[in-house]
Amino acid sequence: MNDIPSPVPAPLPGAAAPPTTRAFYGMPMFATLLVADLERTASWYMDGLGFISLFTLSGSRGPELIHFRRWQFQDLMARQAAGPITTGTGGCSLSFAAVYDELDDLAARARAHGGGRVDGPADTPWNTRDLKAVDPDGHIVIFTAARPAADQADAALSDQIRRSTDGQPSTEGDSEHGK
Repeated sequence: MNDIPSPVPAPLPGAAAPPTTRAFYGMPMFATLLVADLERTASWYMDGLGFISLFTLSGSRGPELIHFRRWQFQDLMARQAAGPITTGTGGCSLSFAAVYDELDDLAARARAHGGGRVDGPADTPWNTRDLKAVDPDGHIVIFTAARPAADQADAALSDQIRRSTDGQPSTEGDSEHGK
């Protein structure tokens, strides 16, 4: 598609997930979740969903923030909320790239852990297989993997995407509305 390298492996049968790094780098994007119980959240993300804890910041009352990471650039912060949590009303979800062959095991791991909810994995109309996980506070995290085999993908959609990106000049700095 383009010449910008990605840590996400090509969607091929048997593709392996990249290792998780403990390196510190400038993060191009991350999300911060307010949570009711930081220890419960840490257990869900690390034991249930396979993230690591890169570090924990503590305050006078104990842990206040945990930096979780899955793959390179899959960083997530969880911060102890000062009051009640209201989630699931804004329609927002966080999506993380995944490898197709890891989704079933990831779903089984999260279900066995308990404490949250897991839906899928299931195929989508846009040529991915997605696993939806809802953490103990109601935050929605989706692990999405491209379907690796041509016979698993919608050929018309794949062709449409290919046509829309082939030979297009870079539009760095442009936006849909600000060209």
